[in-house]
Amino acid sequence: MTSLVVESVWLNDADLCSLEDLAEFSGLSNEELADLVEIGAIEPDDREAPVYLFRSQTIVVARTARRLRDDFELDTHGLAVALNLMQRIHLLEAKLAAMDAKLPHSF
Repeated sequence: MTSLVVESVWLNDADLCSLEDLAEFSGLSNEELADLVEIGAIEPDDREAPVYLFRSQTIVVARTARRLRDDFELDTHGLAVALNLMQRIHLLEAKLAAMDAKLPHSF
C-alpha cells in the first residue's frame, strides 16, 4: 500500500511567505524573483524591510510568471509586461461584471 503525502498552502492576504518559500512554490529562482521585485512585477509586503516577505496570494502570480517563462521563453522584463497586462485584464473584467450586475435584465 502506498500513501501519498500532500502539502497545501492556504492563500490569503494575512499569511506571509519568504522569498525562498516563494521560489520553492513557484519554480522560479531567487534571482528571478528578486528581478521581478526590482522591476515592480511582484510586490513584497514591505519594500523597506531587510528581508522580503510576500502575501501568500503572490504564489499564484509567481507560478503564472514561471509558466509564462517556460511556455513563451520570456525574460523578466517580458514577464513583467505580461503580468501587468493580465492584472489589468482581470481588473477590467471585474469592473465589467460589477457594471453588468447593476443593469436591469429582462427575461
